Formats: sequence, structure tokens, C-alpha cells
Amino acid sequence: MNISSIVVQTLPKFLDEVVESLKNCDVCDYHLHDEKGRIIITIEGKGVEEELKKLKVIENIPHVASADMQMAYSEDELSNHMEVLDNAEIVPKVLNDKDIDPRDIVYNGDLKKKDLEGFARTFDKTGKDK
Repeated sequence: MNISSIVVQTLPKFLDEVVESLKNCDVCDYHLHDEKGRIIITIEGKGVEEELKKLKVIENIPHVASADMQMAYSEDELSNHMEVLDNAEIVPKVLNDKDIDPRDIVYNGDLKKKDLEGFARTFDKTGKDK
């Protein structure tokens, strides 16, 4: 089970409407807000992919300017990924391959241009094909 906190931002003039929408939304739990339009909610999911789907629902609520994950907790996923990391080579093989063209190395660090749900699916499968 994953639990993540999200800071939702809206304009103060839409605060009451957005808070009410979040309270009535089935994908999150409302916790608190301030007069500046910052709202704190949490979401839960079986994995990152489910959480990202819920985040998209929140982002599409009228007058939501932004909704950003701040903190996440995932006991099961953390244990699984730590096991993969513990058994992995310190330097990935691709970085030690003298014959590979650097243009063929796929960089996955730019989150703004990334298909996060696809990335989460791939990440969740890491190390499970052994």
C-alpha cells in the first residue's frame, strides 16, 4: 500500500469550491488548507501507477492550479526495490560498455516530459523477471 501527501494550489477566490470538490472526491482524503489557497490531501494506492491515476483526477478538478506529490510511503514497494538495488551492480553495465554509442543511452531523468504511469509500470517490474 502506498500513501502520498499532495499539496494542491488554487487561487484564494476558488478555495472553498476546490476544498469542497476535494472533500467530495473519492480519490483523496482532505486534511487542511490555508487562506493562500494551499490545500493538503493524501492519496492511497496499491502502487505508484494507481496513485498517479488519482493525481490526474485531482489535477483535473476545476480551478486546481497545481497538485504536487510531496511525500510518499510505500512499505512493500520499498522492500522490493531495495532488494533489487542490493543485488544490482554498482555501475550499470551500459556505462562500462566501451562499444555503445552514448546517443543510444536512454536518459530517464526529465520528469516533466515523462510518461510517469508508463515509467511506474516499468519500474514496478524491475528485478521481477529473474
